[in-house]
Amino acid sequence: MNIILFDETKIRQSLLPLTFTRPVAEIRVGILTISEKWEYRLNGQVSFSTEKYLSEKYPLIEGEDNLFINGGLCPNDGLLIAIDTLSTGEALVSNDTILAAKSTKSNSEDLASLKQVAFDGDYTLIAEPWHIFKQNAAQIKEDFTQITKNRVSADLIDAHTVVYGKENLFIEEGASIRAAVIDAESGPVYIGKNAQVHPGAIIKGSFALCESSHVNMGAKIKGDSTIGPFSKVGGEVSNSVIFGYSNKGHDGFIGNSVIGEWCNLGADTNTSNLKNNYANVKIWDYSTGRFKDTGEMFCGLIMGDHSKCGINTMFNTGTVAGVSANIFGAGFPRNFIPSFAWGGSNGFTTYQLRKVKEVAEKVMERRQMVYDETEHNIMSEIFEQTAANRIWEKNK
Repeated sequence: MNIILFDETKIRQSLLPLTFTRPVAEIRVGILTISEKWEYRLNGQVSFSTEKYLSEKYPLIEGEDNLFINGGLCPNDGLLIAIDTLSTGEALVSNDTILAAKSTKSNSEDLASLKQVAFDGDYTLIAEPWHIFKQNAAQIKEDFTQITKNRVSADLIDAHTVVYGKENLFIEEGASIRAAVIDAESGPVYIGKNAQVHPGAIIKGSFALCESSHVNMGAKIKGDSTIGPFSKVGGEVSNSVIFGYSNKGHDGFIGNSVIGEWCNLGADTNTSNLKNNYANVKIWDYSTGRFKDTGEMFCGLIMGDHSKCGINTMFNTGTVAGVSANIFGAGFPRNFIPSFAWGGSNGFTTYQLRKVKEVAEKVMERRQMVYDETEHNIMSEIFEQTAANRIWEKNK
């Protein structure tokens, strides 16, 4: 059966700015992206029903018999059983949310007309940015079980690395660990293919270091975090997810945060993840154009793809930075930083698309990747969509 992961409009809007540049199912939570989880569990290739401007990079494959799955939904055994028992023309629904459906049509907008089948089991739906780090520990454990099933870990050959709970450590081929302390007693630790843990690093599970990523010398990973693939981290990291090709290579603290792809945090960047009065954190909601109460006491930084910050940048609790923002200077910048903003606490100007293109080309070339016309068309569309957020442009 043809598998299509669809973006539910409300969920996609709630997950902005992370979903400006990807379908919902391409969000990484745990070791794998949501799309990779379904490919593992269903043993098949997926495609995406997403925004038109993303469809060239993330195409929809149409079939005669289609299995639609909500892009924010993470698989579990109960869901797999329920989906397997669906008949064509039926939709699996919980609290008015379509979780999955089987249809001969390839348009996800038609799913609401299908016969509804109630699902009363447990499930994880990534529908808000903070769900990513809140669910990360549980998803690391779930993914760890799937990835390591019937497999044997590569040997840990370094005599100067100390491991607690060695049965919960899995090392892929080509990975390197030197003079580190790894505590996997409270959750699994996964070290991906060709990943490197450098001397003096301290890691607490649950933790996933994805392919070709690095934990730098002396780093302190407090657990429930995912890094990469192809990313580097140093300093202190707690309950955060850093997507692929992004770096936080130096000292500084990041906690309860989600960082998109192709981001770079300058040396001694720090995020606040707790308000001084212990009140719930509010973050910017793109769908309403105002701040939303997360209901969470801990929430740090949500940063869209291609954004960067300079040395000693300080982010206030619950800061949202859009796509391709460049943040620098003394003091705390505002806790909503629009896409293509250039500046900091003293104000912003617009980071023009030609400059965005120049930098992205150089950054991606360093990783043997190409910032092509497809990528630039996506950035151009986001630039137009987010113009209203750059209020300084209206004052000229």
